[in-house]
Amino acid sequence: MSKENKNFFADKDIQVILGTLLRVGVISSMTVVFIGGLIYLFFNHSNLIDYAKFDSGKSGLSSIGAIFSGLKAMDGAAIIQFGTLLLIFTPIARVVFSIFSFLIERDYLYVLIGLVVLSIILYSLSDKLVG
Repeated sequence: MSKENKNFFADKDIQVILGTLLRVGVISSMTVVFIGGLIYLFFNHSNLIDYAKFDSGKSGLSSIGAIFSGLKAMDGAAIIQFGTLLLIFTPIARVVFSIFSFLIERDYLYVLIGLVVLSIILYSLSDKLVG
């Protein structure tokens, strides 16, 4: 087996792992949101909601810390928000895995590009991560 064929199979393996990572992330996110929705409907089915006035801060789930606090209390809305966070962090996990795969391949230009992309994503989320 030549070196080119070995690299091809390694690249193909990485593609399969990345595809599986994205698929598992989306399916787990969908499952968590569905379970959270069922819990939310079970405990809040009789609440009347005024849709004429929207207040984004009313739920109190505007930070990751608040979401984890709600998870401890098995709050349905917090579980739904956690599923949404899983969906957001799935492509971030893909970027991190890609950086490590480029490090293994010693492709430092793509490692640098991946680190720049990751830093931009984390900077854009920094107010939610800290707050």
